[in-house]
Amino acid sequence: MSAERDPSPAACEQDPACRALGIAVEEVTVGRARLSMRVSEDMLNGHGIAHGGYLFLLADAAFSYACNSHGPVTLAHSAQVTFLRPAAAGDDLVAEAAERVRYGRGGVYDVTVRHASGEVVAEFRGQSVTVSGTPGRPPR
Repeated sequence: MSAERDPSPAACEQDPACRALGIAVEEVTVGRARLSMRVSEDMLNGHGIAHGGYLFLLADAAFSYACNSHGPVTLAHSAQVTFLRPAAAGDDLVAEAAERVRYGRGGVYDVTVRHASGEVVAEFRGQSVTVSGTPGRPPR
């Protein structure tokens, strides 16, 4: 993969984490991205609901596509998530990321994770930083 992020749905196939979880890239435009994932039985926690780590990963992946849509390699600087509703096995989830602001090498992005019905499952906010280097080999 080049230093520019490939916004096509096929690009997720090059991301081992997304590929392993069946995450699909539905749309990427400058500063925005929409990804989807079906919750599997393997993604459940001890309470029988989707483990928060998988919800965070889906939101983080959407954040990554949105902040890398500008071209240069951009990584997460920090992020937080608020879980609002549970998700169950078989639920189809959609994560929509939107750029709020870019400044210098930084950026702020909000991601909403929803059930297919539209109910909000989680809200995520990520802060990005643009770096030099090649994906997979960030500068040290």
